[in-house]
Amino acid sequence: MASCEDYLERTPESVVSPEDAFKNFVNFQGFTEELYHCVPDFTNAYWTNSFNWGEDEIQSTAQTFHYIIKIDNGDFWGWQREHDGWGAGWLDGNGGAANPASTDRMQKRLWPLSWYGIRKANLGLENLDKLTDATEEEKMLIKGQLLFFRAWFHFQLMQYFGGLPYIDEVLPGDQPLRLPRLSYQECAERAAQDFREAANLLPINWDNTTAGRRTLGKNSLRINKIMALGYLGKNNLWAGSPLMNKVSTGSSAYNQEFSKKAAEAFGELLTLVESGQTQYALLPFTNYYNNFYTQGQNWLMPGGTEAIFRAPTWGANNSNWNTSKQYQPSPHLTDETVKFLPTSNYVNNYGMANGLPIPDITKPDAESGYNPEFPWRGRDPRFYNDIVYDGVRTVQGSLPANVDQSIRYANLFTGGNYRNINSGSRTGYLNYKFIPIRANRYDGGFDYGNSLHIKVPYMRLADIYIMYAEAAAQGYGSPTGKASNYSKNAVEAINVIRNRAGVGQVASKFLGSLDVFMGELRRERAVELSFEGHRFNDLRRWLLLIESPYTLKKSIEFDRVGTFNTTDPKQNRVANLREVVILERRYTERHYWLPLKNTDVNMYLDFNQNPGW
Repeated sequence: MASCEDYLERTPESVVSPEDAFKNFVNFQGFTEELYHCVPDFTNAYWTNSFNWGEDEIQSTAQTFHYIIKIDNGDFWGWQREHDGWGAGWLDGNGGAANPASTDRMQKRLWPLSWYGIRKANLGLENLDKLTDATEEEKMLIKGQLLFFRAWFHFQLMQYFGGLPYIDEVLPGDQPLRLPRLSYQECAERAAQDFREAANLLPINWDNTTAGRRTLGKNSLRINKIMALGYLGKNNLWAGSPLMNKVSTGSSAYNQEFSKKAAEAFGELLTLVESGQTQYALLPFTNYYNNFYTQGQNWLMPGGTEAIFRAPTWGANNSNWNTSKQYQPSPHLTDETVKFLPTSNYVNNYGMANGLPIPDITKPDAESGYNPEFPWRGRDPRFYNDIVYDGVRTVQGSLPANVDQSIRYANLFTGGNYRNINSGSRTGYLNYKFIPIRANRYDGGFDYGNSLHIKVPYMRLADIYIMYAEAAAQGYGSPTGKASNYSKNAVEAINVIRNRAGVGQVASKFLGSLDVFMGELRRERAVELSFEGHRFNDLRRWLLLIESPYTLKKSIEFDRVGTFNTTDPKQNRVANLREVVILERRYTERHYWLPLKNTDVNMYLDFNQNPGW
């Protein structure tokens, strides 16, 4: 009791009045900046990090606490801290408390911090009238950020849980909650209003504002017009997608009106980018890796000119010392036993360099030029950038004499020493999209001096091009559909991304119908955005998550034959190439949405649980 009394008896100088907190730009911006600290860094949220929950990735068998294991088993409750004793998920965990002030990456979880962020944004918006000592520009900057974050946190929750109450006021703490869940599209319309107004208020680049010039060199993460337009488009495309349209209207087709709205938002963004009015551009393919990691640059945040929206970083060395090790076989290259591995069925999306898909990796294909005896020849350049396949040299320097010298190369053939399912590859592939080839114990890849900083962005410019293509095609009913405010049509937007990678453009045979084109568009999205955390939500919104073959996870099996080529592994010949199903997910309709917390849905009847849970 004494302790409680001492706490409540605050000294007068410890109390900040609302008038002082919000009266000028510096004070109000200090209040607003806490919202950035509510954005989880899903790439580095734990010691090892699970953020790919589609059929794209499978975990090694060493541990079972990550959410991907629970997802594979159909246990979608596992996102909640109440059902996850390890607290390893980035959606919830570590006691569940909202702790935006913390600089510990493990305290940044989406569920608690989204609700905190929505309330904080509303608190700021309700106090805008107190911002009296500020220029018009400063008032616009504050309001634009608050509107963006209110919409962004709602959108992040909606895409996993469906329509929710759209909270646009500070809810009183002394009254019972009664706000009903809206339909997905009703909620999306409210978010779209906030994103649109934020885009109207915010600058393209804070460096070009009077307020922003006070913080030159520190503005890259500040919310701007391009971010708001990107999420306006994404919010509308998600609302128009088959799953969201079905739960809102009963139709499992795309909603054309939402798709058109999405195309217009993306079109506005891409027109600004291509006219040179922004700081954004696609990275050249030679620097493609800078989207995801930097090294030797004093812990510079990755993303370059292509990243649009990223979380702040809390301790860049965490990604160097922890995240980097989750992609390499143990015990050969690292001691970390938890691995996240590309499934063979997903890697099959990487077609040939001429732009054509591979119909069946076990059979030759004259049209594309694929030969199953030489399965690594002539592939999409992104295959070689992202995927370590059999025979690739993984250790560049010398190996100690007492170490098995064969581990210099990725021995991913059936029975190879990289194929330990407990802590190596279960699938015959490794994912090196987010790490350099030297990130191993022998090449000094973990040395602090290399300053390896890994971060996957929430949104990058290539994603915008592909989302635009989908929205334009569906909104206007054709592969050549286009927004009124942008020069390129859907297929031309896809070809922008392929041209950057040096891949053949979309073949004419895919342009005859919308359905056929969509198959190729989905394949392009799978390749370009591979392992970046998009696939699970894509499969859900396309109503494909519970459909075969998307429920399967496979390995590639083969034998080495002939002389092993150590200088060019693409030329190595294999035999007995086949795929083996590792697991099949047993899903029903309920698995299209995550279950809400029982403690929350028990608060009042109008906040109902998702169907089947």
